[in-house]
Amino acid sequence: MLDNKEEKKSTGRSLIGWLLYLLVIIGLAYLIVTFIGQRTKVSGPSMQNTLHNGDNLIVDKLSYRFHDPERYDIIVFPIKFEENTFYIKRIIGLPGETVQVKDGYTYINGKKLTSDIYGKEVMDEPGIAEEPVKLGKDEYFVLGDNRNDSTDSRDPDVSVLKKNDLMGRAWLRIYPFNKFGLLRHK
Repeated sequence: MLDNKEEKKSTGRSLIGWLLYLLVIIGLAYLIVTFIGQRTKVSGPSMQNTLHNGDNLIVDKLSYRFHDPERYDIIVFPIKFEENTFYIKRIIGLPGETVQVKDGYTYINGKKLTSDIYGKEVMDEPGIAEEPVKLGKDEYFVLGDNRNDSTDSRDPDVSVLKKNDLMGRAWLRIYPFNKFGLLRHK
């Protein structure tokens, strides 16, 4: 039979063990959210018909550390003028390219972008892309899939993005459950 002193030691060790376990779990969760992935929620219609208001996504924050973003990747980035708020858009223009919106269509280096199956509507407003936008070596031009209801690189408040502006690549839809799965980027 344990005496009162030994019982307190045993309880103390058990409590310390649980606290260490909890600290390890909190530390791992912090590392995952900071460096690997993060949950985000779609708000608004700018990415319809690909993503819808209320969709919950996991953002891959790791892959762009090993390779560059590609055309049609769905990316997440912070809004410059609103803290803790993010935009979700699709990469259209890549570093070194010239992007322009003419007669409602996207042109890359003077050629109409015909492989863009996501933005099916003719754009009403070219914004800053009315004139050719030359992208620097680390710059990207993004558009929402719902082109006429999207604040994207055509808007001077968003403009072109630098690679270090990108939080990551939208990777997995986790809600609604009937649409659970990997997101199509190509």
